[in-house]
Amino acid sequence: MRLLFVCLLLAVVTACDERAATNPEPDQNPSIRFLAAGATQGFARATAPRKFVFPLDHGSHPEYRTEWWYFTGNVFDDSGHHYGFELTFFRIALSPDAPARQSQWGTNQVWMAHFAVTDSADRRFVAAERSARGALGLAGATAAPFRVWVEDWSAEGAAANNSAAIRLTARHDDVALDLHLVAMKPPVAQGEQGLDAKGPEPGNASYYYSLSRLEATGTIETRGGRSAVQGLAWMDREWGTSALSEGVVGWDWFALQLSDGRDLMFYRLRGADGLTSPFSGGSLIDERGGHQTLAAEDVELEILADWRSPKSGVRYPVAWRLSVAQQGIDLEIEPYLQDQELDLSVRYWEGAIRASGNADGQKVTANGYLELAGY
Repeated sequence: MRLLFVCLLLAVVTACDERAATNPEPDQNPSIRFLAAGATQGFARATAPRKFVFPLDHGSHPEYRTEWWYFTGNVFDDSGHHYGFELTFFRIALSPDAPARQSQWGTNQVWMAHFAVTDSADRRFVAAERSARGALGLAGATAAPFRVWVEDWSAEGAAANNSAAIRLTARHDDVALDLHLVAMKPPVAQGEQGLDAKGPEPGNASYYYSLSRLEATGTIETRGGRSAVQGLAWMDREWGTSALSEGVVGWDWFALQLSDGRDLMFYRLRGADGLTSPFSGGSLIDERGGHQTLAAEDVELEILADWRSPKSGVRYPVAWRLSVAQQGIDLEIEPYLQDQELDLSVRYWEGAIRASGNADGQKVTANGYLELAGY
């Protein structure tokens, strides 16, 4: 659920609005305005459920306006030192058709990547971005072998129907990531058999699947040195030609990996009135990879605490209570570090979280990631 980055990529190419780095009111956020504006003519649309085909669907779908590959996770070294990480790749088509000119630089595809590391013990958060044309090998995606890259930041390996082995590599200044991810569950089709509606308008939807639990091993490097780490990661894949429906000003996205072996994803589309859009949704994934779709009314959210950014002045709700009554799930969520605001081409908060509470009458804990957009 990352519609925000449609404009994020466009901003790099066209400098759509420098006010994204200031403190706009939610309904004045240029990213949100752009998403509501359309710009969808000529692109393929997600209009019906589909059967995902792997490894083909791990690769790019350039006929759609946007798509992304999203990796997040929480890992620990032998002493229990915690690190959160995010490595994400975005593609946006500037036009439905490829340019007519023959130049090797000619392309209608623009790419961007975000890389962030949360070092909890050091109370440090580092975030960076890169952008490139989809030409001359600077950025792109392939399905077999699987690879998506922007310059030398990459995710690559092999990914099939029920298996995936992916290596993530990225470096920015004194922070670096080199992790191997192995899928522990098959891909989960989100929404209605992979069709995830963003509003009532026909075609205002995307195709969305997740690898909700990947074993992560490797190294993370910070100013404290290089550490061998292990933990869990999450991969989201989405493509479409979507826009936010009228009245939607942002969203809150949760991905949690519970200690009982289940995984939970839920995103709340927020209206200007603060209410939850009926097109919010998610899924609860069992230990073997079977899943139950969650509708907006299935999940109750309560803000427990917020944090004001000293950079932007924006207040983010960073601690929550999340309940799924029909599953007996009741969790209190807190960030590993409050200051996980990415102040890049577009400002938003995304970071590592942990939770504790009850599920089916048993005590559980969880780790995961939270994204807060449109504040």
